[in-house]
Amino acid sequence: MAGKNVGLKTALEFVVVSFLFLLKVSQKQAQSVAGLRHCSVVTSGCVHTLAKQPLEPTDDTAMGVCRPSTRRKYFLLLLLLSAVYLLYLLFPCPQRSSYVMVPRDKVHFMYDGDNRAIPYDENMEVIFIGGMPRSGTTLMRVMLDAHPLVRCGEETRVIPRILGLRTQWERTPMEKKRLEAAGLSSEVLDSAVRAFIMEIIAKHGEAAPRLCNKDPFTLKSAIYLSQQFPQAKFILMVRDGRAVVHSIITRKVTISGFDLGNYRLCLQKWNQAMEYMYTQCLRVGPARCMPVYYEQLALHPRDWMGKILHFLSLPWNESVMHHQDFIGEKGGISLSRCVGLVLSSVCEGIDLEPHRPSHFDFDHMPTLPQPKPNQPKEDQIYSAPKDESTNAEDESIIDNLS
Repeated sequence: MAGKNVGLKTALEFVVVSFLFLLKVSQKQAQSVAGLRHCSVVTSGCVHTLAKQPLEPTDDTAMGVCRPSTRRKYFLLLLLLSAVYLLYLLFPCPQRSSYVMVPRDKVHFMYDGDNRAIPYDENMEVIFIGGMPRSGTTLMRVMLDAHPLVRCGEETRVIPRILGLRTQWERTPMEKKRLEAAGLSSEVLDSAVRAFIMEIIAKHGEAAPRLCNKDPFTLKSAIYLSQQFPQAKFILMVRDGRAVVHSIITRKVTISGFDLGNYRLCLQKWNQAMEYMYTQCLRVGPARCMPVYYEQLALHPRDWMGKILHFLSLPWNESVMHHQDFIGEKGGISLSRCVGLVLSSVCEGIDLEPHRPSHFDFDHMPTLPQPKPNQPKEDQIYSAPKDESTNAEDESIIDNLS
């Protein structure tokens, strides 16, 4: 406020001085013109007043008489600018801080086993692996983890949750309005979410030139992630829905929104989730998102790994075909649970013989019973036996992303 008063006082003084100076110049001009007889001599568009003595209307005489008029125009312009400045001080525009917050170190570093620094930031070519649980996401992850240039690591569990929260903030109008009123714009939130995800991916495992993340339902946010990480690439694992649901129910994998006693409803949930993720993958584009069919990967691993590594701009390395040799080794693949919770191909390796039939036997898959006349709809649905020992903990699957 004090600065504003000082500026206003300065502007008023400047206007007053301009008026006094203009008045003084006008008085001098009037005295110099007094006693002269007037003759109309038009030179260069200016009417001149010449002396009583016969003078030749030379250019010097004309410029000398015209100069006071030119000065008056300049001072009028100066007076106008002073008035504008005065109005600006009286009605100032909203002022913003002249300071801009920037990260001290925009590029961070992680260090490998040989203490070599590897830079990482949001422009890094991060690999995101997603899909429905029990669709081969873990197999895809460990095969890439066997590559010497890649490190995926286990599921983080927190990345899907932060993405779910970000989606809720954006979809709830009242919450979004409150956040913006508090100064938390979309740009601020995106910057925080981006930094959080990048730190989690970089620091939850050993350092590597290419970082990879496998949290199945992160690909429900593939479009958002593609905007936050412009160089990232995505792999969407696709598997037959009947096999997925059978694996979920028989292994008692608890997923939010899935009724493990109802095959039909589980298939509906699978269909909804896969349709959403596949649509996201299509919108991201084939240059950045690649659907991989689990059955094809299991039948022709070498061919499909060649396509996948080419898509990721990674050189071929034979270690991706023998990932089981690196599980649990120092600097190898981290896999905390290998008994009864993941496919045998993850822990024991994949069959490299071509044209091997799929390990899943569709002939032994439970089928839905035929409806009976006048039978209530809920009674027509197959119900698996209840298991009281089923763990109710949500296995890092966030249903609200859909």
